[in-house]
Amino acid sequence: MAFIDQLIENYGYVAIFIVLALGLFSIPIPDEVLGLLVGYLTKIGMLHYSFSLLAVFSGSLIGMLVSYGLGKRVGRPLLDWLGKWFRLSGILSGKAENWIEKYGALAIIVSYFVPGMRHLVGYFCGILQLPLKTYTLYAGTSAFLWSLLFLTVGRIF
Repeated sequence: MAFIDQLIENYGYVAIFIVLALGLFSIPIPDEVLGLLVGYLTKIGMLHYSFSLLAVFSGSLIGMLVSYGLGKRVGRPLLDWLGKWFRLSGILSGKAENWIEKYGALAIIVSYFVPGMRHLVGYFCGILQLPLKTYTLYAGTSAFLWSLLFLTVGRIF
């Protein structure tokens, strides 16, 4: 986390954007902690709240769109290939696909607030060929709500 602190200190909002975009691209980055940290940095005056909200939101949304694109392009063949090696992947993907098909928009919004799930929902929405416009609307809504919540909580506490 000290490395991320240093990145933010040196590169500001660009670092926040890139780190969150990479975090949702399934690189193990503690997104929640970063959101809270950025909120705290707005409280002490190191960052501006509005610009931070824009950086957190846009980084999160871009990361979700990249994972959607990957799911749409290589998701199904990759899952089928992994299914040959790991029997569990087929079971999990089937459950995830059923959950997204059953609950749709609500699944996208709720999954964003569940650590780990937000990293996978974009891939599965891409695999299911969910229309990009629909996915972007719900992913954008959830990314904005998540960003607003974590920045505000970090700023308050």
